Amino acid sequence: MIGLISATAAGAAARDRLAAAWPDRTRVYEGPVADAVRRAFGECEQLVCFLATGAVVRLVAPLLSDKASDPGVVCVDEGGRFAVSLVGGHGGGANELALAVGKLLGAEPVVTTATDAVGVPGLDTLGMPVEGDVAGVSRALLDGEPVALELESSWPLPALPSNVGSGVPGGGPTIRVTDRVVEPSGSSEVVLRPPSLVVGVGASKGAPVDEVLGLVQGALADAGLSVASVAALATVDAKAGEPGIVGAAEQLGVPVLTYSAEELAGIDVPNPSAAPLAAVGTPSVAEAAALVGGGELLVPKRKSERADGAPAMATCAVVRRPGRGRLAVVGLGPGARDLLTPRAEAELRRASVLVGLDQYVDQIRDLLRPGTRILESGLGAEEERARTAVAEARKGQAVALIGSGDAGVYAMASPALAEASDDIDVVGVPGVTAALAAGAILGAPLGHDHVSISLSDLHTPWEVIERRVRAAAEADIVVTFYNPRSRGRDWQLPKALAVLGAHREPTTPVGVVRNASRPDESSRVTTLAGLDPATVDMMTVVTVGNTATRNIAGRMVTPRGYRWQEAVR
Repeated sequence: MIGLISATAAGAAARDRLAAAWPDRTRVYEGPVADAVRRAFGECEQLVCFLATGAVVRLVAPLLSDKASDPGVVCVDEGGRFAVSLVGGHGGGANELALAVGKLLGAEPVVTTATDAVGVPGLDTLGMPVEGDVAGVSRALLDGEPVALELESSWPLPALPSNVGSGVPGGGPTIRVTDRVVEPSGSSEVVLRPPSLVVGVGASKGAPVDEVLGLVQGALADAGLSVASVAALATVDAKAGEPGIVGAAEQLGVPVLTYSAEELAGIDVPNPSAAPLAAVGTPSVAEAAALVGGGELLVPKRKSERADGAPAMATCAVVRRPGRGRLAVVGLGPGARDLLTPRAEAELRRASVLVGLDQYVDQIRDLLRPGTRILESGLGAEEERARTAVAEARKGQAVALIGSGDAGVYAMASPALAEASDDIDVVGVPGVTAALAAGAILGAPLGHDHVSISLSDLHTPWEVIERRVRAAAEADIVVTFYNPRSRGRDWQLPKALAVLGAHREPTTPVGVVRNASRPDESSRVTTLAGLDPATVDMMTVVTVGNTATRNIAGRMVTPRGYRWQEAVR
């Protein structure tokens, strides 16, 4: 919950805008400001104070305890010009909150955390629990000192500065990645806990939470494994709602993964048993559920022990899953920075390796973290880029493969996923397509059924393309043409227009948009008979309406076709 506190009418107006935008995330605190801040500080994970920074500093200073538990505090000035991340930039999420508040209120976010200011990833923002001298190692990162990287557990990390490496001698600042229970040795060392452990759990009906949780924690402790590296509890789907398992997962802060009995029965385990076979249809629950997806069995099946000597009601097994490479296929949108989605931007900053067309890399180079390895190439190397991205992910890297528009539409997702197998994790990040960007500029040409067709016959025979155009023409579907015309392909667009013209009137509206959303954007609405193909190139999107599309006030509009619209007419 985010506590909102204000002292003036202007502050209350901005406060109410946040409350209206985030009704389920915010709580307004009324009354004397000092009392409101004190109550919100104790009850909320984050605070937004519409007060002067000096006032907020004096109010929260007596309440501060430590950065691991203090809420994040953002301060917004009276004029709504700045959203300042004041306390808990990383641990309390104030940096991200300042960005979100700034975007909503039109304020400039102010983030002074040293790592964020220079683009170096904060050690407490890598998505893993961190222990040790975070401040000391972060200072070494910022100062360019050699920092040793010890990967006891392989895991895809975001880009790290060039002064971090596995070849740096030990004894100095160190980042250790491990799921073992180890204490950071002395100063200038941090331990990152990768989510590499899966605990398989079986439980009898009514097994107490304490018994399940105690069994899991005991198994990890005996094996010298950190509970902070547990990624999930896993069990058979028949036990998905078992209160003991669900409650243990909630206390550990991890999800419960469930699998069918048939799937678990197909997993080879060292300790099968007749009891679970009779109860739920598989000879193993704990070991099999932990081993789904492969990995190293670190703790074979073990049973809980009850103080009263009664039969055990829970079993567990622990598996270390190897760190899998991660491939994010990212759509950059049509080119304008404000049409690049926040999810795409986050994936670019998460990647340690970026693969893409050189001109697309130039669009987002400033968003990459220092140390990101860039593998760029020119036009016509799509398959090579796809193979390169998959190969880098198979090495255990966090890879971003970029494409314009949506990466799944005439872009890199298809060739990349054709190369990828199930040995890497693949994440698709959607982007605004050229057809959508052009449609928004033209009006509402895609208001009813529509299809996109590429006129490039470099990889698709023209006979196939023409058959698709004819099918769209006969079905009276709005058509958006990608790759309509180039210097070496100047006859395909006239041919496609002729195919459509056999089924549509010469006055059918046609929209032409070049460089949609970019500074040199241009657009016009013409007709099927009036379009000159010579004015079209590869940077252009051509949208041909259907028989219902109209030019209304210079805009292309394809009616949705609701029955009530017919009645109104």
